[in-house]
Amino acid sequence: MDLITPGSGLIFWQLFGFLGLLFILIKFAWKPMLAALDERESSIENALKAAETARNEMANLKAENEKLLAEARLERDTILKKAHDASAKMIEDAKAEAVKTGAQMIENAKAVIETEKKAALADVKTQVATLTLEVTEKLLRKNLSEDKAQKELVDEFIKDLKLN
Repeated sequence: MDLITPGSGLIFWQLFGFLGLLFILIKFAWKPMLAALDERESSIENALKAAETARNEMANLKAENEKLLAEARLERDTILKKAHDASAKMIEDAKAEAVKTGAQMIENAKAVIETEKKAALADVKTQVATLTLEVTEKLLRKNLSEDKAQKELVDEFIKDLKLN
């Protein structure tokens, strides 16, 4: 039964050893252990705060990146629209210039044709007049070689002059 119920001396010495060890631990180990635990707790708290701050900064950076990306897309769309409008305007201007140049060329060609036509008509009139004069001269020489024919022609001219 000795093993089951310890003696009072054993309890006293065990209590004395325990209290001595407890005193030594409190005096020399407890404060450094608490300080180490407090330091570890504060470093963990600081790490959690830093992680929260980093997460917030990442969220802010992500939002800012999204905003910049949206602005870049908007600017790209604006630039593309301006480029498209400018190219359409250039094409329209080129078409208008081509139509204007074509019309000018047609007008110039018409003027040249009209000038050539007038020159050709004048040349034809001149040739017709020359031929008419030559034919008339030959006819008159042949017809007016007689005096009687000359008098009849003069009388006919006089009648025509009085009628007009």
